[in-house]
Amino acid sequence: MSAQERRESVVRAAVTEFARGGYHGTSTEVIARRVGVSQPYLFRLFPNKQAIFLAAAERCLEDTRGVFAEASAGLEGEEALHAMARAYQRLIVHDGEKLIMQMQMYAAVAAAEAAGDHAFGESLRAAWARMRDEVHLALGADENGTTTFLAYGMLVNTLASLGFPADHRVWTGFYDSARPVE
Repeated sequence: MSAQERRESVVRAAVTEFARGGYHGTSTEVIARRVGVSQPYLFRLFPNKQAIFLAAAERCLEDTRGVFAEASAGLEGEEALHAMARAYQRLIVHDGEKLIMQMQMYAAVAAAEAAGDHAFGESLRAAWARMRDEVHLALGADENGTTTFLAYGMLVNTLASLGFPADHRVWTGFYDSARPVE
């Protein structure tokens, strides 16, 4: 396996492990073990644990942006909104790990910010800004629509992370064309 392929394996393993244990509760040793490499080799691929977490977090956001872009391709306004909502609902139901990783991102950045480490969140803020901008364009550059979509998305994230099912009324109430996920 090339170093790039190994690096990709580390990112995928890190999403899984950080989703389970959060930033502080996940050791680089467990990530290395999941990938089948030594910890020293892991640190030849990434300079430190923070870099591994950021790569995993950015991948999670990149994948979500991809889901939105694919769902909204060729659509505008309400059609794009409903298509993205249904696609996000499917993502959460079928790949809940990404949802939990998103929640871990918020917690890790909030803890770092509270401790005075503002650089930690810069990369994630930039990734979120890219997602916001892509959603904004897909929704016809409607500021209110973008804000509402993302706000309800955060509410859905919170409800899903608390164990509410994907057919909860908040999901279908806002995205009135959303259907139960098969």
